[in-house]
Amino acid sequence: MNTKNIVTPGQRLGFAQDYVAGPGTYVRGNLLYASVVGMKRVSKQTAEGETLVLTVSREKQQSAIPEVCSLITGKVIRITPKEAVVSIMVVDNSPCKEDFQGIIRQQDVRATERDKVKIHESFRPGDIIRAEVISLGDARSYYLSTAKNELGVIYAQSIEGAAMIPISWQEMQCTKTKAIELRKCAKPF
Repeated sequence: MNTKNIVTPGQRLGFAQDYVAGPGTYVRGNLLYASVVGMKRVSKQTAEGETLVLTVSREKQQSAIPEVCSLITGKVIRITPKEAVVSIMVVDNSPCKEDFQGIIRQQDVRATERDKVKIHESFRPGDIIRAEVISLGDARSYYLSTAKNELGVIYAQSIEGAAMIPISWQEMQCTKTKAIELRKCAKPF
């Protein structure tokens, strides 16, 4: 790797009249600067003559990080009487390269009748869920909510190991045995 081509944010790359600003760069005054850490590359744009495009590209993409109001897709890894622990796999349609953990508290499962919610009737370990990040939580976990109609279980397996399909907002049916199990189902898009 040529270290002369590695640039950092704010580093001057050249004059704006000599290059077209590409991804990872910006123009201030008549100078071109890097906006990200990465490799400086110059390419020719052949559509209208011989203009040079200056870009800065990262070597590896940054992992998606959950933020408040982000929609996540995750897998329920364990449940307790008061909460479900979720391993976050996708944030706003971007896969996570790192492990993040979320918690769905009993009061955050549904918008109505919060005091009647039972976690074991809403989720089971192994369920794939769609939820919203409502708080950054503590040092270990994000707080999640499924209190909207489009949030909840999107995929589940029955006790027999067969896929289940939603038949109401709180029930799923096994495709093999036709047995009905309770879940907090997400409304399909």
